Amino acid sequence: MSRLDSKLANIRAGRYRRSDFIIADAKDGDMGSGVTYSAPKRDADGSWSRYRTRQEFLDGIRAIVEQDIVDIMLTSVSNLERLVEMGVYAHSAVKPAIRANDATDCWGGVRGQSYGKTPSRPFRTADLGRVMHAVVGPTPGEPLTDLGLYSVTFNNDVESDLRSLEDFAAFRDEAAHWGLRYFYEVFNPNVACGVDPELIPHYVNDCIIRSLSGVSIADRPQFLKIPYNGPKALEELASFDPSLVVGVLGGGAGTARDTFELIYQAERYGGRLALFGRKINLAEAPLEIIRLMRAVADGTILPAEAVRSYHASLKTAGIASIRSLEDDLVVTEAPLKLAASG
Repeated sequence: MSRLDSKLANIRAGRYRRSDFIIADAKDGDMGSGVTYSAPKRDADGSWSRYRTRQEFLDGIRAIVEQDIVDIMLTSVSNLERLVEMGVYAHSAVKPAIRANDATDCWGGVRGQSYGKTPSRPFRTADLGRVMHAVVGPTPGEPLTDLGLYSVTFNNDVESDLRSLEDFAAFRDEAAHWGLRYFYEVFNPNVACGVDPELIPHYVNDCIIRSLSGVSIADRPQFLKIPYNGPKALEELASFDPSLVVGVLGGGAGTARDTFELIYQAERYGGRLALFGRKINLAEAPLEIIRLMRAVADGTILPAEAVRSYHASLKTAGIASIRSLEDDLVVTEAPLKLAASG
């Protein structure tokens, strides 16, 4: 049993301990953008003049996998193929996962785009058959992985939401055919949709429950990935059905305090997983921020203390910080301000 499966088993059996909190790194930005997904290549003084190359990006993933703290590494199929060829997962307890669809609201990283101005439309680039019968690796024909991410965005629009649900059903059929497990990401509406902003968190919760109610046990997701819409909404969903393991997504890069506060609040209010992309990828020292994320999840350090420790580590390593310590201690993301730890 993998580390991820062991943690999920403990959570579902009611044996959850803070050490079972799951941390995932989302390195799938290439599915929604272009050159910029790799993040700036920063010099020690904080300056930069170009984005990292694909190989530099993959080398960064290798370092995180070898650190052996995150439980899941999410990438595109093409990057997972390269990582497998590099032997990154040959002896690793980190679970690789692929983004199995890339709906139009995920395309926000393309420079000059305006895709986000229209309701999300479902789309899939990944070929599940190729994932499950790979042509790369030490044993061609074996799966790259058996875990994928499928995302949906509901916009309170019958036609767009119906199409999203129909494509979700088609994906479940194909995933079952190939033996691919999946986790289910549901975003907040990506356009104005006529729902009172204060009701959006509960609208999303209801859409999740409604969209899974007709799905049999065999086809249900391994866990959920949703925006953190505050303590009340997370507690409502996490306590409603213990068989649904609820996780939060990272959103924007934010401050270091935002990163650690989100881990802290997610765990406190019933979340059992955090899947962060930009909060890790854009950090000055990704390995150090991951180490401290684990410590916050385990309860050995509080968010503000983690920020101070992070800045002390940057100073020791001679790495210029993007923000001052004072600015990095500030909670900037609205849902986190509702219950910020002292």
